[in-house]
Amino acid sequence: MLNQIGDSIHYLPNQNDKERPTLGLVCGDQYSLVIDSGNSVQHARDFLHEIEKLKVPPVKYLAITHAHWDHVLGMNEFEAAAIIVNARTNEIIQDWRSLSFDDRSLQEYADAKKMTSHCVETIISEIPERDTFQLTSPDIIFEGSLRLDLGNKVCVLETIRSTHTDDSTIVYIPDEKVLFLGDSAYGTTENSLYHFKQSLLLPMIEDIRKYDATHFLLGHESICDAAEMDLYWKELISASKAVTSASLEGAIAAFEADHDRKPNENELFFLKAFVNDQILKSQSE
Repeated sequence: MLNQIGDSIHYLPNQNDKERPTLGLVCGDQYSLVIDSGNSVQHARDFLHEIEKLKVPPVKYLAITHAHWDHVLGMNEFEAAAIIVNARTNEIIQDWRSLSFDDRSLQEYADAKKMTSHCVETIISEIPERDTFQLTSPDIIFEGSLRLDLGNKVCVLETIRSTHTDDSTIVYIPDEKVLFLGDSAYGTTENSLYHFKQSLLLPMIEDIRKYDATHFLLGHESICDAAEMDLYWKELISASKAVTSASLEGAIAAFEADHDRKPNENELFFLKAFVNDQILKSQSE
């Protein structure tokens, strides 16, 4: 079932047990825009089934926020839509297009850690005719930003700096003050270590905060208001400031000295993630 924001925006909530991210729908007077395609053929079909119930203008565009599997593997189901991606996302999708999805190939990708086990399981269970499956190629590739008019409904797409990927696109609907962030505000996993890229934290926040938004939709969270996002940024920034080395003990001590209290659960998680970033940096030097 779709949830609604204002008069023209709907979204299918994330399902973390199935690794399904939030999918968005923005409706103008003439056309509709879908944001992210889902993690599989079945996910996309479930979303399209819900859209059909609304009797909204035809879906003319599909915007992909980044090229991780759970956001792109449903692309082929939006046959009538022009697929929009930034240039870096297009490069990654072209790599996806070279893959095979038969059982043997999937096992090889899993063994080589090119795909997670959850990704492989989802492909097997929710993508039929895998032996011939190939992602379609994007139709519109942009650099920087792109403005769409759906008919009395403007949407702004922008590629931003991100702690999650180097191909993050966000989608802003100015008259509704709604911002779709995809997974841009999250960290990422490298060498089995979950980390936030410390050098990109403040640039990312700067890119996002320039938009006057009251509602924020992230890929794997419930909808957030401005106060919740401000708290998220505050906790991330305070944790980042406390981390100057690969020592978690040192980071916790610095945090406690600065705030005169112990870190809460979220802050401790962020401290560990920034320490992991320091560890990864030291390994690459």
